[in-house]
Amino acid sequence: MVSVFAFTLTGSKSIKQEATEVIDNPIIEIIEEEVNLINGKIDNREELIEAMAFIESGGNPATIGDINLGTPSVGLLQIRPIMVREVNRILRKQGLDKRFKNSDRKSGDKSIEMFNIWADAYHLKSSYEKMARNWNGGPTGYKKSATAHYWKKVQNYVTLNL
Repeated sequence: MVSVFAFTLTGSKSIKQEATEVIDNPIIEIIEEEVNLINGKIDNREELIEAMAFIESGGNPATIGDINLGTPSVGLLQIRPIMVREVNRILRKQGLDKRFKNSDRKSGDKSIEMFNIWADAYHLKSSYEKMARNWNGGPTGYKKSATAHYWKKVQNYVTLNL
């Protein structure tokens, strides 16, 4: 609106010149780039897991985090003991003998296996966004505004690295 007003007063630039200046504005290009980063497309669960592992632990299965919350989250996907119990409950309910220990959180492969068991039990038809936000924020994580930032970080990782 301002550029049209300026054009009307001065008459020195054509509308096409005004539009070109607005479109070529580096600030607008930066904003468009940020929007593109936030809209990173995740094609499969493996990409989602890779992005989440980087966001959660920098891809390091030995990472210990959130020590101030009582029992720390551990490993590649920052798993808490309550999630180990939940995965074991799912396995029991499925009639399987396999069980995980808290020490399994330090194994990248076992962390991914636990994530997949959880995701298969609760998120077979969910979007990757809902899956990631629930992993980060619990059963209603997809509704929490705090997990929206987490989802953007996951998407940004995919856009920049995959």
